[in-house]
Amino acid sequence: MKVIQKPQLRILLYVFLLAIIVGLLPLASAAAQGIDTSGITDDQVNAIAKQLFCPVCESTPLDVCGTQACAQWRELIREKLAEGWTEDQIKDYFSNQYGDRVLAEPPARGLNWLVYVIPPLVFFAGAFFLYRGFTTWRNLADEPDGEPEPENESEVEDQDEYLARLEAELKKQK
Repeated sequence: MKVIQKPQLRILLYVFLLAIIVGLLPLASAAAQGIDTSGITDDQVNAIAKQLFCPVCESTPLDVCGTQACAQWRELIREKLAEGWTEDQIKDYFSNQYGDRVLAEPPARGLNWLVYVIPPLVFFAGAFFLYRGFTTWRNLADEPDGEPEPENESEVEDQDEYLARLEAELKKQK
């Protein structure tokens, strides 16, 4: 049996302590960056909170609302993330608790789908009417002013005969 001498034992102890220190370095840097004990950052919480509106305040995103209720809801988001909930699960939880009005982007169900359909329809209808209007205006601008020129000589003779009869009738009435 081989006996470990004191210098070898000391080196082994130093290597062990060095391994522990190197292993704890990431935890120290994480604490310096403001990561809480559950490992969920404020950025992760705010990424979800931006997509939710405060149910108490009118039209205020949850990530910037200063009320105590919103602070509690942000902590609830942090807890749900720590438990392993996904972003969609958290949004569904808040939607079930407070209604669809807390969602920044309404779900495409019921009458909410009109929000996604009507703006493109209005845009394309407006583009169609502008196109039709411009082509009509261009065609009107291309037509000559006044009487159109006759296409052949028979029309000229018919117009001359008509003018002559008209003048004769006017003279009779005087």
